[in-house]
Amino acid sequence: MSTFSLPNSSPPCAVHLTNDLSEQQLMSFTAFKTWIGTLQHSLSNQANKSHTFHAKPYKLREIRIQSVDFFGGGKKVGFVKLVAEVSNDDGEKLPGSVLLRGGSVGMLLVLQPDDVDASSEDDKHVILTVQPRIPAGTLALPELPAGMLDDSGSFSGGAAKEIEEETGLKVEQDDLVDLTSLAFSTDPHDSTGERLQKAMYPSAGGCDEFVPLFLYQKRIPRNQLKEWQGKLTGLRDQGEKITLKVVPLKDLWKEGGRDSKALSAWALYEGLRREGRIRGPITLTDL
Repeated sequence: MSTFSLPNSSPPCAVHLTNDLSEQQLMSFTAFKTWIGTLQHSLSNQANKSHTFHAKPYKLREIRIQSVDFFGGGKKVGFVKLVAEVSNDDGEKLPGSVLLRGGSVGMLLVLQPDDVDASSEDDKHVILTVQPRIPAGTLALPELPAGMLDDSGSFSGGAAKEIEEETGLKVEQDDLVDLTSLAFSTDPHDSTGERLQKAMYPSAGGCDEFVPLFLYQKRIPRNQLKEWQGKLTGLRDQGEKITLKVVPLKDLWKEGGRDSKALSAWALYEGLRREGRIRGPITLTDL
């Protein structure tokens, strides 16, 4: 195993690598770069006298890589498991076990039959994907369409791509509404000076994953809803076995209640709608 000193770290922070991971691979891994940049910025904020930890600031002292999962036949770093030692001079430590996997994107697809008044919330439906999630021990978890972000394109571009792959619905980037960006347009972390993503964090106690949530609304012929119910989709060559489930929007909180993305998107949709900050669905003639 090799060790190197983390750049721009005070005090010096030793990074201990596994045999299958190089310094260059780790330092070019987008999830690591985002995580360490955010953490270092947060630690620097302790210099502010109003900070909770100003009197006894915490410092990043060591990072120990425990394991690495590679994608693409071992060519691309996928997940990194590490332990970061963050402590103050009194020896008080913060929990530092981290699974680095980077950002994902989730999509709330709201469909309304075109024989319903467009100005109403009546008869709106949402597309859920039902698929195996081995980490949760299930072969059928209902959740919002979602996917990991890669190093190319914008969040909204990734969202449009995932929608098409998982539902077969082709969506233009410009038709997507960034719910998380709208909700956090006045950043709630401004008072602490932190720079978190405009996204929800589904498991911040052990994982860096952040998920921006997008809304797509569309008015469609009523019979098209039936065509999507139970449809098999997904990229079979990547192990995706997805069945679509169409549920009433008003029931999303319970139909998708085990999925943090679904609950978050539903709450953001309702809050932004009540404030008049999101528009109604488009019709087929608008496309």
